[in-house]
Amino acid sequence: MEKVNVAIIGPGNIGTDLMYKVMRSECLHMKLMAGIIESDGIRRAQSLGIETTTNGIKDILSRKDIQIVFDATGAKAHLEHAPLLRKAGIIAIDMTPAAVGPYVVPSVNLASLSDEMNFNMVTCGGQATVPIAWAVNQAADSSYTEIVSCISSRSAGPGTRANIDEFTETTAKALEVVAGADKGKAIIILNPANPPLMMTNTIYSLVRNPDEKRITQAVEEMVKKVQSYVPGYKLRTPPIVDGNKVTVIVEVEGAGDFLPKYSGNLDIINAAAVEVAQKVAAERFAGFQTTY
Repeated sequence: MEKVNVAIIGPGNIGTDLMYKVMRSECLHMKLMAGIIESDGIRRAQSLGIETTTNGIKDILSRKDIQIVFDATGAKAHLEHAPLLRKAGIIAIDMTPAAVGPYVVPSVNLASLSDEMNFNMVTCGGQATVPIAWAVNQAADSSYTEIVSCISSRSAGPGTRANIDEFTETTAKALEVVAGADKGKAIIILNPANPPLMMTNTIYSLVRNPDEKRITQAVEEMVKKVQSYVPGYKLRTPPIVDGNKVTVIVEVEGAGDFLPKYSGNLDIINAAAVEVAQKVAAERFAGFQTTY
């Protein structure tokens, strides 16, 4: 299929890792990296032969050859960018907590959002835990789900540290809105261990129908779906059913495209964003329908 042109706004660590993932894609073409200053990320893109601009979103809106934009800036900036991109007919993949568009977790609800123009990637913890929470809810009807995401302190940059409240609130809401739990709660732990540890996520659910066989089958099927776009995603502890309480632990190892492999928290949200872009590109720009 002909590749679809994409741009990235925000040439920091997230944007740079996204760039490398897009360059590997069979249906996306890394057309433009946009920033507001001559940064290391801009220079890195230039060294790879990719077009760059330091005029931010302005140079994206002024051209007609970009179909999808990843916004890796911040919530405040995306609130400004979102209506401009929509007006220009450009699909936005929102990497920020702005949540202008609906939460999307590719393995769970992407197929139901086929007409959207703005996709919010929730949080790294959301991408890691919502699929499992959804699977448990489908199998056993969750009245309450609580997740604990433990990430290496080294993989938590200033943006993550400044938005801990937003992380917990957004992830908790996604456990309800996307995963289907009646009530959700999220906790994040920054682990200072050296050498750094992989991202680990524990999902606790209180369920109404604690059928261990059904729960285990649903969780294992979901893990395989997530692994299709996040190869480093694995089931560390299979479902433990104790009365009406279900506990599952998953680990995420990054692909090491640009960020260290222990930065699974950043890798999974980027990998999920690229998966969304690829599915959207295939369905809307090549007339090819895909389903999970």
